[in-house]
Amino acid sequence: MASMIVLSATAVPDHLRGALTRWLLEVTPELYVGTVSARVRDELWTAAAACTGDGMSVLAYPSDNEQGFELRTAGTRRRQPVDFDGLTLIAFNRESKEGANPL
Repeated sequence: MASMIVLSATAVPDHLRGALTRWLLEVTPELYVGTVSARVRDELWTAAAACTGDGMSVLAYPSDNEQGFELRTAGTRRRQPVDFDGLTLIAFNRESKEGANPL
């Protein structure tokens, strides 16, 4: 059964953006939306994760859980989804800054 997906691909190669537009609409720069089967979703994610490199990709799709969706992330600048008692929360990478006041 087909379901709606949202894929954000930031700072990725142009060939990946072109490949994504074959299946999804680019509603704003670097944000793709569409209705595809689970197999197509997984193939698109495999391609996006393999080509992300220094960029960032995030995929959100419906799931049968408390929040109603699941997340996948790829890339070096990504934020980490973390399971917290069945809920997905986002962990930010804290960059160390010299001269900053510690908490």
